[in-house]
Amino acid sequence: MRENLKGRVAVITGGSGVLCSRFAKELAKVGVKVAILGLVQEECDQVAQEIKNDGGEAIGIACNVMDKASMEAAEAKVSEVYGPCNILINGAGGNSPRGTTTKEVLSFDDLKNKSAGNYTFFDIPAKDLESVFSLNCTGTMLTTQIFAPKMVGREGAVILNISSMNAYRPLTKIPAYSAAKAAVSNFTQWLAVYLADVGIRVNAIAPGFFETAQNAKLLRNPDGSLTERSHKILNHTPMKRFGKPEDLIGTLMYLCDEQESGFVTGVVIPVDGGFSAYSGV
Repeated sequence: MRENLKGRVAVITGGSGVLCSRFAKELAKVGVKVAILGLVQEECDQVAQEIKNDGGEAIGIACNVMDKASMEAAEAKVSEVYGPCNILINGAGGNSPRGTTTKEVLSFDDLKNKSAGNYTFFDIPAKDLESVFSLNCTGTMLTTQIFAPKMVGREGAVILNISSMNAYRPLTKIPAYSAAKAAVSNFTQWLAVYLADVGIRVNAIAPGFFETAQNAKLLRNPDGSLTERSHKILNHTPMKRFGKPEDLIGTLMYLCDEQESGFVTGVVIPVDGGFSAYSGV
C-alpha cells in the first residue's frame, strides 16, 4: 500500500492530460495529496473531482508553465492548501503543428517547387521552434525553479520529468519536439547531480507510443483505422501495440517511493514496448 507515501504532496503539471491524470489518480489512491496543474481550470477541476469521488484529496489549478508569475501563483496556492510538495512531476509538454514537416526527408524538388501543401524544415518559423522548446524544456526548468526550493530537505523529495522516445532516436517530421525532449533527458541528469547533496532525487520516464488527444490525428485516420505512421511505429515495436496509461504506473510508483528507488537518481527509464531496443533488423 506504500504507506510511506501517504500524506505527501504531489504537484503534476499537464495533470489533466491522458497520462498525467492517470498518474494523479494512482498517487491519490495511496494517500498522496495531489495538485493538478494545467492550462484549463475546468479540465483540472474535473480530474480533481474524479479523485475526490474516489476518496482521494486533490485540487485543480490553472497555470502556464511558460509564465513565471503564473507558476509562482500556482506554488503559492499549493503551499496554502497542502504545504510544500514532496513529489514534482513535470508532465506538461507537446508539439506544435507548425513545428512539423510535411515529409520525412527533403528532396531537391521541395526547394525548387514550393507549394502550400509542402512544409519543410526551412519553413518552420523561429517562434514555433521557440514555443516547442519553451513548453517542453523551459517549462520543465521553470517549474522546477519555482517548486524545488521548498522541497530541499523534505522526506521523499523527488522530481520526475517526462521525456520521450524522441530523446533516444529523433523521429522524422518533428525536429523541435525531438530536440526538446532530448534536452529534458539531459536536464534530468544535470539536475540529479546538482540536487544530490540536498536530498532531492531526479529521474525521468521516457514513454514510447501512447494514444493521447495530442497525437490522435497522427495515429488514427478519421475512420479510426491506423495511419501509415502508426504501422511504422508498431512494426518497430517488438510488443506490437501502443502503450496504455496503466503501463506507466509501476515505473511511476517505483521512482516516487524512496523505499524502492532511494539510490536511484539521474536515470531516464524507457517504457516503450521494446522500441528503443529494436534496430529494425
